[in-house]
Amino acid sequence: MKSTLKCGLIQQANTADPQQNRERIAAKVRELASQGAQLIVNQELHDSLYFCQSEDVELCDLASPIPGEVTDFYSKLTKECGVVLVTSLFEKRAPGLYHNTAVVFEKDGSIAGKYRKMHIPDDPAYYEKFYFTPGDMGFEPIDTSVGRLGVLVCWDQWYPEAARLMALRGAELLIYPTAIGWETSDPEDEKVRQRDAWITIQRGHAVANGLPVVSVNRVGHEADRSGHTLGIDFWGTSFVAGPQGEFLWQAPTNAETEAIVDIDMRRSEHVRRWWPFLRDRRIDAYSGLTSRYLD
Repeated sequence: MKSTLKCGLIQQANTADPQQNRERIAAKVRELASQGAQLIVNQELHDSLYFCQSEDVELCDLASPIPGEVTDFYSKLTKECGVVLVTSLFEKRAPGLYHNTAVVFEKDGSIAGKYRKMHIPDDPAYYEKFYFTPGDMGFEPIDTSVGRLGVLVCWDQWYPEAARLMALRGAELLIYPTAIGWETSDPEDEKVRQRDAWITIQRGHAVANGLPVVSVNRVGHEADRSGHTLGIDFWGTSFVAGPQGEFLWQAPTNAETEAIVDIDMRRSEHVRRWWPFLRDRRIDAYSGLTSRYLD
């Protein structure tokens, strides 16, 4: 493994036109690749607006089969640029059966692997259970030419079990495509608490597993089509943390951003020697973790 991985991140404000969103991403991928990026990570559901603010069966038309037209687009882009690309797509598996799916492309344009989002939220403005069937592929890292990627998606980032299982299966990097923000009527102090908690939990995954974390969020205001809420202000703040939770880079809350961050891929080995959490786990005493709750 090369000691330094040049990781590109794309934090974007989306429009209602999927083709326009794709073309804007493609231009940014080309620019980051020209600057030396080896791995480029996109935000969650980057081909469209975040449609899960309301429940509308017509919006299922946004879903695409995998493989299909949308993966052909990103396959050609990846091969052209010679980078490993992490995408986040609305997968049509069968009529009426859909997943929130991350697809990773190898630099030759082939599909290195995919991950179907396992934890599906159902909250005001985040009605994902209406659209997405929970993943059935488990927590399996995806092998690529730049390393073994532990790709998870958004709501997964709140669960230490998901990060741990990726680490135990040999992931060398935890990656979280994300779409999260503030409901616009929330008071300012509550907004700060929410974003701080989001950052803290993911930095905790980095520390607990001795792995770098890459989290890429969308940005900008998106209206609620149903009118039931005032819409979401996506808080951006994409970031990269090292294996001790240290910030390597952080994006602004209110602007589109592309960046390349150097990640020392050998540092995890040293950190795990200093803090041998995997060695000291009491696996003989954790059976309760497979229960919903211990009464």
